[in-house]
Amino acid sequence: MGQQNLAKRLAKKLRELRGEVPQYRFAKRLGISKSSLNRMEIGEQNVSLKTIEKICQKLKIDITDLFASR
Repeated sequence: MGQQNLAKRLAKKLRELRGEVPQYRFAKRLGISKSSLNRMEIGEQNVSLKTIEKICQKLKIDITDLFASR
C-alpha cells in the first residue's frame, strides 16, 4: 500500500462523507480550509497526522474508517 494509494482512499472517503454538502460548509465542519479540503479530495494534499486526527474527531469516526478499502 503506497502513499498514493492512501491519498486516493482518503480522497474517495472524504467525497463520500461530504455527499451533496458544499465543500466550504464541510470544510468548516472539519475545521480546515476549503482549499485544503479540495486538495485532499483530489489527492494532492499532503495530510498530517494531526489533521487526520482532527477530521476523525469532528466526524466521530475511527481512523480505520477513513482508509478502509471496499
